[in-house]
Amino acid sequence: QVQLVESGGGLVQAGGSLRLSCAASENIFTLSAMGWYRQAPGKQREWVATISSGGSTNYAEFVNGRASISRDTAKNTVYLQMNSLKPEDTAVYYCHARRGYQYEFWGQGTQVTVSS
Repeated sequence: QVQLVESGGGLVQAGGSLRLSCAASENIFTLSAMGWYRQAPGKQREWVATISSGGSTNYAEFVNGRASISRDTAKNTVYLQMNSLKPEDTAVYYCHARRGYQYEFWGQGTQVTVSS
């Protein structure tokens, strides 16, 4: 069981930036991919970004260049840098990891609130 612990959420004004962190309990090279999802009140959880074990990245269309996912393999940590934040980015952001297609793991979530 991989433990994922998010941090870095908070309250920010529209146009501001935040960097979310996700620390994994084991070597992230053992994971096929890690990424971020978010869930706004009353909405379904949606995918934001993914970084594969090989380092390739993918983003949801709504990110539109405003976010960047990266990792520090020495710290077993994945980051999500978010810029030009909008009120509609307000959500709980969850770290996600996958090992093959059978196993997936979730963090507890970190709240991001963007005020207008």
